[in-house]
Amino acid sequence: MEKCYACPRACGVERDKKIGFCGGGALPRVSKVMLHRFEEPVISGNRGSGAIFFSGCALRCVFCQNASISHTAKGKEMTVDELVTVMLSLQDRGAHNINLVTASHYIPQVALALKKAKRTLTIPVVFNCSGYESVESLRLLDGLVDVYLPDFKYCNSELSARFSHAPDYREVAEKAIGEMIRQKPKIRIEDGLIQEGVIIRHLVLPGHREDSKAVLERIKLLFPTALVSVMRQYTPTFNTSEYPELNRKVTSFEYDDVLKKAIELGLDGFIQDKGCESDAFTPDFEQIYD
Repeated sequence: MEKCYACPRACGVERDKKIGFCGGGALPRVSKVMLHRFEEPVISGNRGSGAIFFSGCALRCVFCQNASISHTAKGKEMTVDELVTVMLSLQDRGAHNINLVTASHYIPQVALALKKAKRTLTIPVVFNCSGYESVESLRLLDGLVDVYLPDFKYCNSELSARFSHAPDYREVAEKAIGEMIRQKPKIRIEDGLIQEGVIIRHLVLPGHREDSKAVLERIKLLFPTALVSVMRQYTPTFNTSEYPELNRKVTSFEYDDVLKKAIELGLDGFIQDKGCESDAFTPDFEQIYD
């Protein structure tokens, strides 16, 4: 943490003295620990996914539904050993897996925690991330993460610059997901629950269905073995941008048009029903433990 290059922004900040773009310090900051029941069915199952939400983010999208924690330092700093304790407690509560949500800017510390926790964990570890990851950092997780759950948000660099301050998003995400596929090239599902593999998420944004279709084409071309989750849960409540096209929900026409492309490409994975685009599905971040 003396000079941090954990994420693609490579700001080199001394995180034991100050924070960089991601908002992270020397210790991981956890904002929520819960049994999460609103992930893909192969992750949530019937008992829930053992989600650990981390504060801060290397991307900080303007429409983030978790903006109250991803754009702030809300939460509790934890040592590596405390993080291990949290993981094991979720396993004891019956979680189907350990779901590390937006932990990319803490990969060095998370890797240390996983090395300790894996001595006792008997459930898979899911790394739930934005897709904007450093390949070098991801290699620290090789053999420690069982399931990668990255976003692939954009193809268009103008969109990624406007909404996520990252004009290089597509190039970075393609390299990062490529590394995830290298580590976990095959999907393994047992009793309806994923044990190994990569699921790529894509959130359809209002007014940008053509970019969504371009993303699906890139996934088909580059990552044909991955499952794909086409999401319609965009909720305008969380939009903090000045772009009016983001101040509404995705229409059924837009979402169905993107799904039509996914079917045409022969992609396998998950879709969402109408009604998921509500802030009711966003966790309560006012208290850490549920």
